[in-house]
Amino acid sequence: MRIAVVGVGAFGRHHLRVIRDCPRAQLVAVFDRDPARAQSAAEEFGCAAVSSLEELFGRVDAAVVATPTETHAEVGCALLAAGIDVLIEKPVASRLEEARRLQQACSSDRILQVGHLERFNPAVLALREIVTTPLFFEIHRLSVFTPRSLDVDVVLDLMIHDIDLVLDLVGQIPAEIRAAGISILSSKVDIANSRLAFPGGCIANLTASRVSTEKVRKLRLFQPHQYVSIDYTRQDGVVIRVSHGHQIAFEQLSVSKAEPLKLQFESFVDCIQSRKKPIVGIEEAMRALRVAHEILDKIEEHAALVKRSLALKE
Repeated sequence: MRIAVVGVGAFGRHHLRVIRDCPRAQLVAVFDRDPARAQSAAEEFGCAAVSSLEELFGRVDAAVVATPTETHAEVGCALLAAGIDVLIEKPVASRLEEARRLQQACSSDRILQVGHLERFNPAVLALREIVTTPLFFEIHRLSVFTPRSLDVDVVLDLMIHDIDLVLDLVGQIPAEIRAAGISILSSKVDIANSRLAFPGGCIANLTASRVSTEKVRKLRLFQPHQYVSIDYTRQDGVVIRVSHGHQIAFEQLSVSKAEPLKLQFESFVDCIQSRKKPIVGIEEAMRALRVAHEILDKIEEHAALVKRSLALKE
């Protein structure tokens, strides 16, 4: 399986490592808008550096796109039109119009997988096995500030991971959304909280920050007679069960630890070979993106409300 990587920044290099180490794939080439960075990556990972995207056409079977989000649609559409299967990083695009372009470019015989990596986190895979009727989610995703991914706000950068997971686990679209967020160290929203209310009664409370003093990746789920807490980073979890006699039992979630990025790439290779639908395809990615933008709209509404309130006090 001949693979190329487009965009070899910090995260692109992780993809390069995973592809190089996969016995089912051959890392053929890299392309980056910075030629020096492309050449450095090519030398480190033992492949060719090409000077244009078009040089990949006819040379590879598939490509991983790890470029800045605003270029996803342009790069992804060009690759798909050239008959190349694509794994594109999340979010699939900055705007829904761009995601629709990718959807239109993805013909029935092309594979387009989107890198919602937490779907392949072993702790999440174990959680899926015991989810029955979710009633309440409390999710925190906090990171220290870095200059990475400042082309998008924290909702599209971090929270979208948990939006995708909640939508998948609940199996519904939220009927009501409330949200608030503020900019602190960048021109975009850096910390946000949203409350998703689903038609079946489930509530999901999501918090994401890229200006925290610590790194936190935790999901807590409540369902009838059961509470589950998982740590994405540690890939572990605890299950607390309450019996009809009000007896409480604790047990560790059974997790087979592995690197999510490797599991994601293996799944991509499976899809290329079998031509089956990806676990996270364009439809699932657009669903998460649509909810993310609804959250951003609610953040703007809340900010306007706060501004009016402050003006009245003055």
